[in-house]
This record gives sequence, C-alpha cells and structure tokens, in this order.
Amino acid sequence: MKRSKWRQILARSQLDPLLRSWLTEPDSLTARCQRDCADFRVRLLRYEKARPLADEAAGGRPGRGLAWVREVALECDGRPVIFAHTTLSTAASGRLTCWLAGLGNRSLGSLLFAYPGFTRGPIEYLQLDRRHPLHQRAARLGDVGETLWARRSLHRLGGQQVLVTEVFLPEISRLK
Repeated sequence: MKRSKWRQILARSQLDPLLRSWLTEPDSLTARCQRDCADFRVRLLRYEKARPLADEAAGGRPGRGLAWVREVALECDGRPVIFAHTTLSTAASGRLTCWLAGLGNRSLGSLLFAYPGFTRGPIEYLQLDRRHPLHQRAARLGDVGETLWARRSLHRLGGQQVLVTEVFLPEISRLK
C-alpha cells in the first residue's frame, strides 16, 4: 500500500464548519462528546498485537514489527460518531503499555489529557477514501459514504509513544 500523505495544515476546502471544528479541536474529543450528547460510551472493537498500517510505520512512529493496536467506537446517544485507532510499539514496555491493556471500554483520551506526563505532537489530517484501511474498518460501523476525514497525533510518555488516529463518522454532524 502506498503511504498516505498526512498533512499538518487542514486545507481551506469546502469543509463543513462544524466538521472543521471537530477536526481542529485542541482538547479531548471524549470531553467534547460528553458535553454534546446525553449518553456517551466507548465501545472496544479490537485490542491485539498486529502489524501497524503502512502510513503508521513512517517517521519514527510505532511501526517496525508488531504493535499493540486498539480500536474503539465513540458513541453518542447510541450512534457511533468517531472511530479511534491507536498503535503502541511492542518494542518497549512501560506505564503506557499497562494502561492501554487495562482500558477496556474506557476512553484513552481521558487518560491522555488528564495525566500530566503526556506531551502531544502536532495534529495531522487526511481525507480517507474507500481504499484506506481505516475507512474500511470505520465502514463496519455503518454507512459512512465515499470519504471520511481523520486526524492523528503522537502522544509521548517517558520513552513510549502512542499514535492516536480519530476518524470522524457522518453522525458527528448531529452534535454541536
């Protein structure tokens, strides 16, 4: 698979202002979802050792060999609004490895934004089409259309780093 061209600047396209506000949200998406819906839940879809995606192996991100891969659906009022995909290298162990393994149906964002030791790298953006593996995985949650917008950022804690990718599903437009 050809590596995708993630960008740190979100192009001034004809992007819906509400979707743009979600993509550029500097704080926790979990916290924003909790503010914008009556019933927020995290549904664990997958947690296992697996090969990271081709575009996750670039630039020193969790890549070579196997990684811990966690995928969840963030749901508001029973509807999936965000598909989240996280990779953590298996090469080093530490607090982050233990925390990720124990999250279950809890949000990683609640940890990343609450624990003072984390640093966050720049946010990158990409419009995914049906050929991208994350679009295909998100499509398992329902009809998602031809393209989906996604963002990702690298979070560091000590010697470990976790790459968090969030794919915005059409239902996000129902929230504020």
